[in-house]
Amino acid sequence: MSDLKKHKLGWIGIGRMGYAMAERLAKSGCDLTVYNRTREKAEPLAKYGAKIVGRPADLAGCDIVFTMVSTGDDVKEVLDGKDGVFAGSGKPKMIVDSTSISIEASAEIRKSLAARGVKLLAAPVSGNAKVIKAGKLTYCISGPADAYEVAKPYLDVIGAGVSYVGEGELSRIAKICHNVFLGVTIQSLAEITILAQKAGMSRAAFLDFLNKSVMGSTFSKYKTPALVNLDMSVTFTPALLRKDLDLGLDAARELEVPMPLATTTRDLVQTLIGNGLGGEDFAALVKLQAKASGIELKSENAPVTDGLH
Repeated sequence: MSDLKKHKLGWIGIGRMGYAMAERLAKSGCDLTVYNRTREKAEPLAKYGAKIVGRPADLAGCDIVFTMVSTGDDVKEVLDGKDGVFAGSGKPKMIVDSTSISIEASAEIRKSLAARGVKLLAAPVSGNAKVIKAGKLTYCISGPADAYEVAKPYLDVIGAGVSYVGEGELSRIAKICHNVFLGVTIQSLAEITILAQKAGMSRAAFLDFLNKSVMGSTFSKYKTPALVNLDMSVTFTPALLRKDLDLGLDAARELEVPMPLATTTRDLVQTLIGNGLGGEDFAALVKLQAKASGIELKSENAPVTDGLH
């Protein structure tokens, strides 16, 4: 028997991220059972050997259940609701939750699971569906070290790198810090790209230079098609970025850490949403920056790459 079949895995949540993550487990031959509120979204996984069920309670017999849903309340509902995992026969040994939730909600869920003798790994991720398909998703994990060792082979299948940061909810604050940096970075990229354009340079030429320099990054390369060709296919919405900036600023107030750049960025994301661009990718901040700079932004239709292939 393959080591990847050693444990029975359950998966809850087949959104853009969840589908791509579960697909990697299924394609790797894991013993995987999947639940999604809209069953049709999960059914394509059956061709890779996944079993599709109608209730979270049907995952009660799994050893490890992964959750990737929308909010902390959704995590509580799929675990403890009327048809939740713990309404079924049996109980998993651990829950691995990758939902973006607050530190407080994570701690509450951990306490509730501990009362049932179930361990929680808080497992936020960095990336999106395209990054997952390219095999470059990264995880930040906190929780019991022994549970992490059991889950790690499966996490390695899903992503390219796993960082264990300690006990409790430390990975949640790590993800919040990550996404605050994401917001500040995309705003800074928008500012310097528009500055270069207004000086007479094409955005493609400027970002080609930036991406080859010591200041270039996986992220600057990844967002180059959005900034150059205005490809605003949604990877992360402005509303979700605003939520994470709020979580970061809440933590900053509690811990007495000044965050002037994050505060300004949060206001700009709010302005973006107020200008009717909330349905686009968060990189639409470049449109806001262009408007504020007196520039009419158009796609350059340039042959640029996102660096993922």
